[in-house]
Amino acid sequence: MNDSQLLRYSRHILLPQIDVEGQERLLRSHVLIVGLGGLGSPCALYLAAAGVGELTLCDFDEVELSNLQRQIAHRPSRVGVNKARSAQQELAELNPECQVHIVTERVTADQVPGLVAAADVVVDCSDNFATRHLLNRACVDTKKPLVSGSAIQTVGQIAVFDLSCAECPCYACFVPEDAVDSALNCASAGVLGSLTGTIGSMQATEAIKCVIRNDQRMVGQVMLYDAWAAEWNRLPIRKQPDCAVCGIP
Repeated sequence: MNDSQLLRYSRHILLPQIDVEGQERLLRSHVLIVGLGGLGSPCALYLAAAGVGELTLCDFDEVELSNLQRQIAHRPSRVGVNKARSAQQELAELNPECQVHIVTERVTADQVPGLVAAADVVVDCSDNFATRHLLNRACVDTKKPLVSGSAIQTVGQIAVFDLSCAECPCYACFVPEDAVDSALNCASAGVLGSLTGTIGSMQATEAIKCVIRNDQRMVGQVMLYDAWAAEWNRLPIRKQPDCAVCGIP
């Protein structure tokens, strides 16, 4: 690190959990974020600010006025702009040293394996099961850590799947691939803006812990947060031997 970086990241370096070695790992790291909405916005901002050296942002959607209540990577002047491109502009202002690549079309089954293979950590900020399961399969195949989050109305959840661990569950152990995607969406059910900030920033924290190889991650469990009741619950996720993705053949 140069003198400017030592000063910029000094509050990280002071933490014994990170120190110089951890910060240097962040500077060398590459994180893939899929979805630049309510979760992806704070996650991308905090990862860029933390000194992640390279980010790949994927989102095919465009910024709408109704997004601005929670999607803090975007601005009124960028309504109508692709979300990945809008976030790229915001991150360039926040930390010009962070290299930001963007994918502005919907990621396909053919694209996902290459995107995942190029990253050190994958952060799933998408809003549908199809994308989540595509990312999960690619992470299982490449043994990359997957940080998964969701938020709807006033309830959010976050989980980390360590796919380098043969005994650890994958996302499909938690939500099987054949499950019916009957989930509510923000457009029809609403979402508390600050809730997405809570879950998205937690995803950034877990991604940082994955990069610096911290053992205190949320592996094998899901954290549920009821923002209205101000209640947290932690539930175990067990590996399923008959899982279609990571189960015993």
